[in-house]
Amino acid sequence: MILRYGIDTSILVRLTTGDPEDSFNRCVQRLTRLVEQERAEIFASNQVIGETYIALQHHYGVGKTEARAGLASVLGSGLVYPLNGQSTIAALAAVKGCGLLDRLIAEDYQRAELITLTLDRRMASLPDVQIL
Repeated sequence: MILRYGIDTSILVRLTTGDPEDSFNRCVQRLTRLVEQERAEIFASNQVIGETYIALQHHYGVGKTEARAGLASVLGSGLVYPLNGQSTIAALAAVKGCGLLDRLIAEDYQRAELITLTLDRRMASLPDVQIL
């Protein structure tokens, strides 16, 4: 049986920043052990990805482009996967239109087969999103 784990924001921040180094190394070692020895799968939810995106900007002074690139790198590393799969990777890669958090919000609602309502015209350009 494959065990599946979801990480929280503190872990994704460590993996993305490498800071502090001892905590980063401990996270990598423990997650690697889970994946390699226990055949586990490790996931990050859109909420964790969004919180990490904001934390990188506000606490580490990382720009939006660099934050997206860092998250894409970690989520494409083979150690941690986005819970919502390739659609989250596409949201991280998108640079025009609405912001990353709007994309993650709309994606979560779309997965739940809901139509997203918004007052934001850029967000309303996404699939299954409508102006209220």
